This record gives sequence, C-alpha cells and structure tokens, in this order.
Amino acid sequence: MLRAAGYLLRRPGLALSILLLLTVLVAAFFPTLLTSDNPLRGEVAERLRGPSADHWFGTDQLGRDLFTRMVHGAALSLQATVLAVAVGLASGAALGLVSGFFGGRTDAVIMRLVDLALAIPALLLALALITALGFGTVNVALAVGATSVAAFARVTRAEVLRVRTAVFVEAAVSCGARRDQVLLRHVLPHAWGPVLVLAALEFGTAVLAVSALSFLGFGAAPPTPEWGSLVSDGRTYLATAWWLTTMPGLTVVATVLAANRVARAFEGEQEKGR
Repeated sequence: MLRAAGYLLRRPGLALSILLLLTVLVAAFFPTLLTSDNPLRGEVAERLRGPSADHWFGTDQLGRDLFTRMVHGAALSLQATVLAVAVGLASGAALGLVSGFFGGRTDAVIMRLVDLALAIPALLLALALITALGFGTVNVALAVGATSVAAFARVTRAEVLRVRTAVFVEAAVSCGARRDQVLLRHVLPHAWGPVLVLAALEFGTAVLAVSALSFLGFGAAPPTPEWGSLVSDGRTYLATAWWLTTMPGLTVVATVLAANRVARAFEGEQEKGR
C-alpha cells in the first residue's frame, strides 16, 4: 500500500487521472452519492442560468441542473462503454486465440476477415450496424464493441504466436495435454497482458465513440441524459449559454485523457515486467 502511494506521489498526473476515473465510475453506478436532485425535473425560473454555487454546471433551457444531468448521464454513457469494451475484448480475444493457436487455413480465413473489418472506418461500420440493429444505448454499445473486435483479434493472435513456441507449451503438448487445455491453461494466461493494455486504451476510444453516436441521436431517447446528447442539446444555445455544450464536452475530454493516461502507465508496467 505504501509502495503504491509512493508510486502515485511521484506521478501526480497519473494520481489525478485515477481520481477522475473513480469519480466518473461513482457517478455511473452510484449517482445519488454525488447529487440528490432529479435530472428530469426543471424550474422555469432557473432556466439558462450560468455556472454558480447553486448550479455548478449551470442549468439548461428547461431549468434542469446540468451537473445532475451529467452525473446521471454517466450511468448510460459509462455502462455502454464498459459493454462495448467487453464485447470487443471477448469476441476479438476468442478469434485471436483460435487464429494464432491453430494456424493454417483457419488463421488465413480469420485474418482476412479481420483485414476486411480494419479496412472499414470504425464510425462508418458502427453506423451501419446501428442501422441494422436499431437505435438505443445497448445497440450503440454493441456497434461500438464490434468495431474493436479486429484490433483485439490482431493483438491476441500476435501474443499467441509468441507464447505458442515457448518451452512450457511444447512440454504440455508432448505430455499429451488436450488442445483446449493447452490453450486455456498455458497459452491464454501468458498472452493476456498486452490484450488488457489494449482494453484499457480502447476504453477512452469507446467513450468518444459512444458519445459521438449519442450526439448524432442514436442513443437513448430524450429526456434521458447521455453525455453526447447533452452536447447536442446545447448547440442551439451555444451563443448565449456556452456551458450547455462546454461542460459535457470537457467532461468527455477529461475522461478520455484520464483513461489514456492510466492505460499508458499500465502499458509501461507491462513492458517492465517482460
């Protein structure tokens, strides 16, 4: 514990990033700890008030507290992000494991499909999938997750190819262990590190993608708050109420930067451990 505290004290940027991410996660899963107001209730007399001690992020055109809506909007935005990363990680890792371990024609077919997926811009692919699946936060999360499957598959395959030729793997095969046992007990645990680093990096990318699709109107239906939709709602009042777009936008940017900072630190520790 003391060692971890000393490590963070030497890296104030990392400590601040972790604190910000913890705050966002608390907002996503325990919003009532940060605010007790109703995000859907507004007061006409308080409409379009700027940031103040009473309303930290100001109020919107219906008199609703923007900070409260941001806190409750974190629930949908972050839960969609976690689901998107989980979908990409599970699907991509499975494909990469099979491709790297079995090789041959299986590897060729999977990698050509991965190359095809990488050739399509991620946002365009997500829009196509949402058109097929329909609107909604869950469908947005599935579409964003599907766009990251190819990246996870490539990284997992590369690590499996590296681990597959290790002495302990060859020893397990020579002792008569089944392929599935070798794959799950010996290959996967030693190929997992870089994949988790990629998952941490993809978290920030997924936050941006989910917010972008919500901004375009593919997320939850109004008046349910989401970070992207809050930015979109404030565009009409940008000249007179700058906080309606600035505060949600800065929150998204800060969250992405914090997630990337933590992911880079995790990546550095992984490199040291090799």
